Amino acid sequence: MYPRLTLRNLCAAFLAACAMLPGIAVQQELQLDHRMNEHIEQVPAGPQGRAMLETTVFQPNGPGPFPLIIINHGKDPGRPSMQPRDRFYFMAAAFVKRGYAVMVPMRQGFANSTGHYREYGCNMTANGYAQAEDIAATLAYARQQKWVDTDRIVVAGQSYGGLATIALGTRDLPGVRGLINFAGGLRDDSDRCAWRSALVSAFSEYGAKSKLPSLWMYGQNDSLFGPELAGRMHAAYEGAGGRGRLVEFAAFKRDSHGMLASRDGEKVWADDTMRFLAQIGMPTKVLHEIPAPPSPARTDFAEVDNVDAVPFLSENGRRAYQEYLTKMTPRAFAVSPSGAWTWAEEGEDPDGRALATCTAKSTEPCRLYSVDDYVVWNGDIDQAEEAAVTASVTPAPKLDAASSAPSTSIGSNKATN
Repeated sequence: MYPRLTLRNLCAAFLAACAMLPGIAVQQELQLDHRMNEHIEQVPAGPQGRAMLETTVFQPNGPGPFPLIIINHGKDPGRPSMQPRDRFYFMAAAFVKRGYAVMVPMRQGFANSTGHYREYGCNMTANGYAQAEDIAATLAYARQQKWVDTDRIVVAGQSYGGLATIALGTRDLPGVRGLINFAGGLRDDSDRCAWRSALVSAFSEYGAKSKLPSLWMYGQNDSLFGPELAGRMHAAYEGAGGRGRLVEFAAFKRDSHGMLASRDGEKVWADDTMRFLAQIGMPTKVLHEIPAPPSPARTDFAEVDNVDAVPFLSENGRRAYQEYLTKMTPRAFAVSPSGAWTWAEEGEDPDGRALATCTAKSTEPCRLYSVDDYVVWNGDIDQAEEAAVTASVTPAPKLDAASSAPSTSIGSNKATN
């Protein structure tokens, strides 16, 4: 079966494109953001509540009760259990500063959630319903929490999570005022699966049973669900009786399917989303600002496109830096005296991701060289780094035939880049 694709793959597309290149990052678990009271809760789901959903929660300061948004994730290629925890950090921040609590449940079988991922092949209608069960379990849990305003809830989802969100709307959902579908759908390129028509049929059934107003947002350059298909799905939904406003926004970067994962995505989704929230009686006013994380200061060490100025790199590393210069912002490039290097593009905290991955593959500490479109390297190299650099460019000494000393590969990390 063809891998199901979601925003994480698109905002970290370099992983798929360059999977065979050493030095390319693996996904790193991000630190909890205590500025937004981020924490993990275990939500019971499934028969007798025996499964536990790893659920990220963000909250404003104070006891609440807060209006609530539940944001639902898509599906990455590969095994769901290998999918990292989703946070929807940028969207979560936009809602926390408006006084909302935010819940992001990982459904059964995904990330560290227990239970089993259930799929029904090309039956998109059944796929949506199955995933909606875990969202309903999250709602039931939320309604028991004192910090949740149980009369002011909205549910949103992206990609597979968008399909599941609209499927959820066929239920009686006390306190839920509306649904938001960001690029909702599921792709299956296995043999004999007419997945596009199956999606249209699914949304038609959901529309016939829908009980809530909805907002749909799809981009013109969405690689999975383009304008023609988005229009068909929406028309089927409304034609069957569903209430949904379709917003087709302009092309966004390389692929609008990854818009929610981007630091720049709020400029696209915020206005229409806030308008929809106001219409259904949900708050939209910013109550407090959340300071942006500090960024490394720009230096005058070199121009960002001066490949020869980057320290410690082998020829492979310099080719990687040239590739990095073609990537979208936000982005970051990290280096080490060992010759290790890593870059990260788009998504959450590329600075931290680049440093974490570089550190994981290096025998020496890593530092950021470039962030976005500027250099942050200050040119200082301490004695330990200087020794590491000298070793990395010095050939290994030849041993006498009589010597019993073991041979040593000097600068071996360069071969891994």
